[in-house]
Amino acid sequence: MNRAPFITFEGIEGAGKTTLALWLAERLKEARIPHLFTYEPGGSEIGYALRPLLLNAPLEPATELFLFLADRAQHVARTIRPALEQGTWVLCDRYTDSTLAYQGYARGLDLHWLRILNQLATDGLEPDLTVLIDAPVEVALRRATQRNRFEAQDVAFHEAVRQGYLQESKRAPQRFLVLDGTQPLSVLQEQLITELQARWGLWQAGRRDR
Repeated sequence: MNRAPFITFEGIEGAGKTTLALWLAERLKEARIPHLFTYEPGGSEIGYALRPLLLNAPLEPATELFLFLADRAQHVARTIRPALEQGTWVLCDRYTDSTLAYQGYARGLDLHWLRILNQLATDGLEPDLTVLIDAPVEVALRRATQRNRFEAQDVAFHEAVRQGYLQESKRAPQRFLVLDGTQPLSVLQEQLITELQARWGLWQAGRRDR
């Protein structure tokens, strides 16, 4: 691989993906490994401006989709790809799998076309590792702290998102690391470090740097 690793974090609202991503960012910082933590929507200037609209305004599914994709296209071209090519690890809180899970499996937009549009928006940039934190909907929503229109959706919507993620993980098992979000955070940290050790030789397997 001629660039730094690109790791994405996925899961339903309240699953714990952001917490784990930020924890890994701190471990990389302590290890003096150049890294960037970013997120979608909002990783680009356009996305940052659109984020309040995307999270709170009533939008048609197609409108929602194209706003997310516009942010992603800018995010990849202006932030993610340049960082990777400069040797900086990129940790991204949500990426293309969120589009498939939310706009595809839950909103009902055509998955085939969503894959094509994701490919266009990212210019083919795929994560090297996707960490999916899976948790029962009722458990995850009790943890959710940011009130927005996605969290306000009914249980059936969130269950469709969850099942969509699980289906995508089966399509690309070599890319996905599926973690049980009902486990203590310390267990998820150990499992993530073990995976990074296996893939890139970081740290000692089973050890959390503090």
